[in-house]
Amino acid sequence: MRNLAVDILKIILAFFVVFLHMHLLRDSYPSLSYVLVNGLFRIGVPVFLIITGYYFYHVDDINKLKKWLIRIFLLYAIWSIIYIPFWKEDKVFINILFGYHHLWYLIGTFFAGIILFALKNKSPQFLLLTILFLFGCGYMIQMLGNLHYFTGELDTTLNLFPSYRNFLFVCFPFLGIGFLIKKLNIDVKQKPSLLLVAGSVGLVVLEAFLNYKVIGLDKKESIDLLISLLIACPIVFLYCKSIPVKTDSKILASISTAIYLVHPLIMEWIFNLHLPSFEFVIFITVLLIVSLILVLINRKIKYLL
Repeated sequence: MRNLAVDILKIILAFFVVFLHMHLLRDSYPSLSYVLVNGLFRIGVPVFLIITGYYFYHVDDINKLKKWLIRIFLLYAIWSIIYIPFWKEDKVFINILFGYHHLWYLIGTFFAGIILFALKNKSPQFLLLTILFLFGCGYMIQMLGNLHYFTGELDTTLNLFPSYRNFLFVCFPFLGIGFLIKKLNIDVKQKPSLLLVAGSVGLVVLEAFLNYKVIGLDKKESIDLLISLLIACPIVFLYCKSIPVKTDSKILASISTAIYLVHPLIMEWIFNLHLPSFEFVIFITVLLIVSLILVLINRKIKYLL
């Protein structure tokens, strides 16, 4: 049986990623848009990784690892081929190695899974310190880039997404957190309250606000790594995991995956039509319909989702 609350959470997280890529409310409410796009919505991918890491605990031998890696790689390869028409000629190598646009998450999970499997028998203390160190490295690289502390080619390199948003500094830390939650049975021992969830999510929004208003980061530049995500994302997962509602259907989880994978295609199509009205409603409607169709196709053609 599956946890229904976690599957519903996945749908919400998928839409967080969609709204993030849409830069929701950027033109009408720029300040609110910033704390949403570079704050609240950044919860999406890390929680996905925590969920993946939690169930990765059961990948406890080399054969299971091979099966897990093949599934991730095929998913990445199929969708990379689908998005080839959108690749820029000067970024072919980067797109193959680090993933096009949102597909960085898949190839990042692939390599992070290999590292986590190699370290799975290390002590929880070692894993936690490694997680914090690597996340800290990514955070520092990102901030040095966003603050434009350096100039010239070094500044340009630091501001490339793969410099900090990759398997080592993002995927491994949150995959590892999910793994530790399962390994230490934290989901059994800790059942956070809704108030704690709200407070931790509030920290994410507050950090985004401070980045914008106090530190003065450029509002046109993305912020992927927030320190508060290390607190909020595990709490959000633990809260949903503790809700005792079960289901035997995978459809919600599959729809969330479909939304995540296909939404840039639908965005490119709908928003380039320059519809006079109801553009947002039409986009969401088409996205849901296409996602459901993909779920149905996936029942016949495996590894599409």
